[in-house]
Amino acid sequence: MKTNFLLALMMTFGLSAQKTLQLEKNQKSPKAPLSEMSWLAGYWKGEAFGGTTEEMWSPPLGGSMMFVFKLVNEDAVSFYETGHIRQVNGTLLLQLKHFNSDLKGWETKDETVDFKLIKIEDDRIFFEGFTFEKVGPDHIAMHVLLHEGEKKEEVTFGYTRQIGGLQQK
Repeated sequence: MKTNFLLALMMTFGLSAQKTLQLEKNQKSPKAPLSEMSWLAGYWKGEAFGGTTEEMWSPPLGGSMMFVFKLVNEDAVSFYETGHIRQVNGTLLLQLKHFNSDLKGWETKDETVDFKLIKIEDDRIFFEGFTFEKVGPDHIAMHVLLHEGEKKEEVTFGYTRQIGGLQQK
């Protein structure tokens, strides 16, 4: 079911421009402090995949920033994600897990989906297949490379910071 769902999601959006990157063979992630991601902290809302999306990011604390994501279609949760960006050996690593609406996990108990840091440039932070872009003080875009077998599709999530949410001071 989740495979068909992801495939349907991928077919919904076309590639407009390549916004995600991959590490080159033998390329290592650069050194980077977690504070580079602090602008992401807050409560964000957007629209994607025919529904409403929400993301909440905590400020950096204890070497990580945690997040939760929710997609709602027709007043019902389609799926959740939870994860973090954490400081590992002087660089950053984005890790997440997916869950159905009943919180049954997609990945096995000890499995995570990992995105290694590639580079930080201006208002963009590139992880493997996942780019965070600060579009303005209250607007961000997340570009994600989804893949199912040989088929790959880049999708963009646009978010607006919500007043009264987990805003950073």
